[in-house]
Amino acid sequence: MSRIFRAGLGVGLVRALRQRERQTFKIGLPRSVWKHRGGPLTVWRSHRVLTVGDHRALVESALVEGALACPGCDGMLAGWGHARRRLIRTLRSRVRLVLRPWRARCRGCGVTHVLLPARLLTRRADDAETIGAALELAALGHGVRRIAWVPGRSAWTVRGWVRRARCRAGALRAGLAGWVVALDPDPPPIAASGSAWGDALSMLVAVHRAAVVRWAELADRLSLWRPAAVLTDGSLLAVVPVVRAINTSRPLVMCGD
Repeated sequence: MSRIFRAGLGVGLVRALRQRERQTFKIGLPRSVWKHRGGPLTVWRSHRVLTVGDHRALVESALVEGALACPGCDGMLAGWGHARRRLIRTLRSRVRLVLRPWRARCRGCGVTHVLLPARLLTRRADDAETIGAALELAALGHGVRRIAWVPGRSAWTVRGWVRRARCRAGALRAGLAGWVVALDPDPPPIAASGSAWGDALSMLVAVHRAAVVRWAELADRLSLWRPAAVLTDGSLLAVVPVVRAINTSRPLVMCGD
């Protein structure tokens, strides 16, 4: 095999791999992120995941009765099988949990949605409690390697959580601020923490406190990071986090039920 042929083959292989990486990147991200036309980023809201409760019987009953609404057109959702199986790591157990989320299809627009349990986040192999514990330590100023020792994850994984949380802190804080006012018309003042992610975490704590004060029955079952997963429909660490529209008509909305 001549040297020129091998050089040409190597260049062709590199180009093919780069093209594949670009296609994978484009498909892996939602359309609202990668589509732009030469100027500022054009964003469309994309609803593909909907957070629901952890009780299987209640979710199946809601799908049969048409009690779940489509985030895109407010039509009724019906059962549409299941999504792929997921292996989830938790903070308290070293054994991975095998979960297979439900999938629903809107009877109006025909769009399918993954019904994600309230304790999970989209595209994450760890549950919300594990990721939240690491983000709390990051808000306190701890380093990534020290944080990674607590859940037993790699520093590279934890660094990705922290970077994404810090980049999306402003949007998350703005979305949660509306929930604080809706739950408590006269909330106590929230002191500035000195960092964008610290302020977003303080806003999340304020939402949790206001929800527990308003609905005392949630005190035993509502952890800090469950509202974070529910109110963002699992998009807490997504490229484009989306906070749910404010609806305080029922207390179980904070739990995903």
